[in-house]
Amino acid sequence: MPTTNSDARINFRLSLELKKTIEDAAAEMGQSISDFAISNLVHAARKILHEQQVTRLSERDRQVFAAMLDDESSKPNEALVKAVRRYKKQVG
Repeated sequence: MPTTNSDARINFRLSLELKKTIEDAAAEMGQSISDFAISNLVHAARKILHEQQVTRLSERDRQVFAAMLDDESSKPNEALVKAVRRYKKQVG
């Protein structure tokens, strides 16, 4: 991950042992320390943010949810009807 054209900066302190570990890992990957740190920090940050956006259901809850979706006798409530109208108006 290139670090050119960057105008933001993050500084942090760490032990000599951790610094050496990072340097060794970067060298093994053929990356500069900055590129290694950036690529790994960004990867971890994106993974965390993605996981926060995912809803996980137990098997029982998944089955209940799927059954509700399949229930042809249920009718949408007024909030859902309004949401669909807004969506169709925005999207077309």
